[in-house]
Amino acid sequence: MSDVLLTLPVDAELATAADTAEFGARLANVLVAGDLVILDGPLGAGKTAMTKGIAAGLGVQGRVTSPTFVIAREHRPGPRPHGLPPIALVHVDAYRLGMTGQSALDELDALDLDTDLTDAVVVVEWGEGLVEKLTDGHISVRLTRDPESDVRRVTVRRVTTSAPGDVR
Repeated sequence: MSDVLLTLPVDAELATAADTAEFGARLANVLVAGDLVILDGPLGAGKTAMTKGIAAGLGVQGRVTSPTFVIAREHRPGPRPHGLPPIALVHVDAYRLGMTGQSALDELDALDLDTDLTDAVVVVEWGEGLVEKLTDGHISVRLTRDPESDVRRVTVRRVTTSAPGDVR
């Protein structure tokens, strides 16, 4: 499945967490350094599973875990599948941003993510409404999970902003 190239936009149904990770690996095949990926969805929807798949598809080094308490983790590039160029991964959990009394944008700025954006793929869990301002465009990944069946739905879109308020 990970050898099949995704064409955005995508709407898909993912039966298991393993399918979610596999989808992430497929998504990684179309990512390049400088891409900002914003993962949105409720608790348990599969955001971290998706990130683990993206990391596997990028071939990054080290174990990928949710950076909830450290807010951001950087994973160094390793050999990438399919002979694609190596890319680092910056994995951010924005859930706690803004909960300390500072503005979320100030907290993001303190992480220096904008410096990493050109050299890495930056994946931000819980980032919708917070990190879009860091770039002119991003990849939006929305995940939902059916509590009865555990089936996940994923919608992936490339969003480009030319000017404030102009989303295509």
